[in-house]
Amino acid sequence: MHAIELLLDDHESFTALFDRVRSAPDGMSHLPAIKAAIEVHKHVEEKVLYPHLLAEADDQLKALVHASLEDHGLVRGYITELEQLADDGDYSPEKLNIVMEDIRHQADVEEETIFPLIEAQFDEEMLEALGNEMEAERERFLSGGTINV
Repeated sequence: MHAIELLLDDHESFTALFDRVRSAPDGMSHLPAIKAAIEVHKHVEEKVLYPHLLAEADDQLKALVHASLEDHGLVRGYITELEQLADDGDYSPEKLNIVMEDIRHQADVEEETIFPLIEAQFDEEMLEALGNEMEAERERFLSGGTINV
């Protein structure tokens, strides 16, 4: 599968999941699914895609990758904070909405800025190979038993 198609599929899954969360009476009950989806997506980007981009891309794309890595750290912190609230029995739809909006914003940045640069700098054959490697890494990660999706 093409690397960008794989990531776009993840983004569509996030949108569908966030729609379910917004329509649920207790959106926090979906927090484990949100965390799992984000962890898988982030893992594949950080283990396969980003190292390749940092080694082969131009400086502009490398800077965007570094910014994305910082964003991943922020999302990790938000998820941890939401988990602590959930453990305390404190449902915070406002915080959950902020996290979902931030994730949606990051996906928009990828789609509007990063993906076009990737497509301009790497040929289809490379993007197919990266996509295949990303799919294999996703399967390894999911079969490791650390994430339940």
